[in-house]
Amino acid sequence: MEYVDYYKILGLDKSASTEDIKKAYRKLARKYHPDINPNNKEAHKKFQEVNEANEVLSDPEKRKKYDQYGKDWKHAEEFEKARQQQKQRTYSTTGEEQFFGGGGEGNFSDFFETLFGGGGRRERRETRFRGNDYEAQLPLGLREAFTTHPRTVTLNGKNIRITIPAGVEDGQRIKLKGHGAPGVNGGPNGDLYITFVIEDDPQFKRLGNDLYTTADIDLYTAVLGGEATVETMSGKLKLKVPPGTQNDSRTRVRGKGFPVYKNEGQFGDLYITYKVKIPTNLTEKERELFTQLSKLR
Repeated sequence: MEYVDYYKILGLDKSASTEDIKKAYRKLARKYHPDINPNNKEAHKKFQEVNEANEVLSDPEKRKKYDQYGKDWKHAEEFEKARQQQKQRTYSTTGEEQFFGGGGEGNFSDFFETLFGGGGRRERRETRFRGNDYEAQLPLGLREAFTTHPRTVTLNGKNIRITIPAGVEDGQRIKLKGHGAPGVNGGPNGDLYITFVIEDDPQFKRLGNDLYTTADIDLYTAVLGGEATVETMSGKLKLKVPPGTQNDSRTRVRGKGFPVYKNEGQFGDLYITYKVKIPTNLTEKERELFTQLSKLR
């Protein structure tokens, strides 16, 4: 099995911190994402390599095994178990050969190869191992997460079509059973775990199932009252503005926030902060009227 240097794939060295790995993965995943490079086979290959490297190095246990065992890290636990079993076996009084061959523990690499490589022992052929799980991150815009929609995930050259329910949260993790690494010796496939990364939106901020935004109103509407047209995730909305509305005052619109995950028809609330715009470049007449108004008060 060819050795794959996951650190090199992410452009890091072995001293990289967890945050370094996270930053490097996000940068490269965006660069090589299939949605950005739809017909670029090389980019697809790079994207898969980056996902695989992140899956291993972002998990402390997997990273420890990878650093210790290299290309054979996936079989580390089985190896340790078998190695302990070998230590416990002893020769019988007739000098019967040990289970894994004679002569003590033997060479470490040879023993490992016998168990998982080209040794061809009967016990190895009869032992089935579950395939390794895969980890991947899927970036989504906030507006994408607002609606239920299909998405295609490309993994090892295979397109997997999934439906993303409305209301998924940043950091939320889902499991796709059987889409991980193939099992060994006929064992079951591993699973694919996808973590959603919800990107910031320039207009809306999400806190739980509630949304927060701002809306500009002119001075006259703030003073006298009137209507304001406000953008929501589902379209424009007209709101009544009460007279005497102050700058940075907030109003709530029930049911116009973010959809509640897997609760169809349920939504959080929308909070709107009014920003009063002061008129500029006044005409002489306007200045005169404002002066008269100030004297009246």
